[in-house]
Amino acid sequence: MFITLEISESAVKGARYRINAAHDADIGVNAVQSYILQENAHFVLNVQTTNAGNKYGELVLNKELDREEQQELKLLLTAVDGGSPQRSGTVVIHVTVLDANDNAPVFTESVYTASLQENSPVNTPVIRVSASDADEGINGEITYEFSRLSEKSKKLFSLDEKTGEIIVTGDIDYEEGSKYELMVVAKDGYGLSSEAKVIIDITDVNDNAPDIIVKSLSSSIPENAPPGTEVGIINVQDRDSDKNGQVRCSIQGNAPFNLVVFWDLSILLASSPLIIV
Repeated sequence: MFITLEISESAVKGARYRINAAHDADIGVNAVQSYILQENAHFVLNVQTTNAGNKYGELVLNKELDREEQQELKLLLTAVDGGSPQRSGTVVIHVTVLDANDNAPVFTESVYTASLQENSPVNTPVIRVSASDADEGINGEITYEFSRLSEKSKKLFSLDEKTGEIIVTGDIDYEEGSKYELMVVAKDGYGLSSEAKVIIDITDVNDNAPDIIVKSLSSSIPENAPPGTEVGIINVQDRDSDKNGQVRCSIQGNAPFNLVVFWDLSILLASSPLIIV
């Protein structure tokens, strides 16, 4: 024989749950006189007497329940009469612990890192974040969303609220941004949440040609100008980084000029007397 109870894990210590009186065909002292609850970690028994003199038991919660630790309990209750010889009967109380939203989602990582090449096309997957929730049902259903996202990042990335996958939605340009930090929030069905950071490093692609800027240039020089005469100053820049931004300058053809390269300038010098035919 079973008695079933459903008790929320949010029930507070001292909560009471009545157990209906055991049936005994005898009367008087030979009827049920007391109840005994098998020792357990969560409940104690309080025996009450009705106006009609019948006795019944109350389960009193002595230690809070936690569904994530134990989803059900089986308690043995014994009813004892006052006859001689004394007789008893037992029943199993089956307690089902109902879930309460007492757990927030937990990310697998506190900080996620990803590398993304500039010029990656729209819909390119970047990274997938993941969180779990120890609760069940709607209490454990997780959705994802961005938090405190800059206007620039909003144009470049989107987040699937169900899967936690981040994809490219805009033009990724290393020269406009080499790193992005996104905050992602995981929420359960009743609003408990946690947060994780996503760091996306953008890798450079050689997608920019060098720009040549003439700082100064002599429109004419004498035909007998000695070698080393400065003819012009040229600035060459490349927006790419590292090796992609390293520039080499040269003069094509047989022109009587040399380039002297400094940190950010190239100076055009005459290398021999210039002869115009």
